[in-house]
Amino acid sequence: MDHQYPRQARTSDHPRLVACVQSWWGDSRTPQEARELSLLLPKLFLQHFAGTSLVLEQGTEIDGFLVGFHSADRRDEAYIHFVGVNPALRNQGVARRLYSTFFEQAAAAGRTRVRAITAPANTGSIAFHRAMGFAIEPGTDVVDVTDVTAGVGVHRDYDGPGQDRVAFVREL
Repeated sequence: MDHQYPRQARTSDHPRLVACVQSWWGDSRTPQEARELSLLLPKLFLQHFAGTSLVLEQGTEIDGFLVGFHSADRRDEAYIHFVGVNPALRNQGVARRLYSTFFEQAAAAGRTRVRAITAPANTGSIAFHRAMGFAIEPGTDVVDVTDVTAGVGVHRDYDGPGQDRVAFVREL
């Protein structure tokens, strides 16, 4: 697959990215759950962080996107908030290209650390982040659900009651 270099996101990308989330996660969620997931990507992220967010596309089709930002309060950190890859293109390097570009741009801006989170049940995300060099931060508990999550630190109620998360950190 021959992808162009990811481009900077634009505020005008928002409706297309929301549509991607609702479509791409439709294979593993109900339509209502996919719609709820898209609510994690409000327009404000592209109004305020388009300069640090990325879109990878071929022609008019979006192959993947990464919404991230440089922390205003932690001057040495950047944060990856949301990443999506077209299911037909998974395991073809799309997410790796987006992450690598984000790392390069964060380092060029003087950031030395990148953080991200995921749900403990998202074993694919946990495996991917580990493969990308992220360490899992110790949590308030440990998950031992599958081989991927065995011994993984989880932060209970991280995003509210019952909203447990695995927290990642990667030094640049």
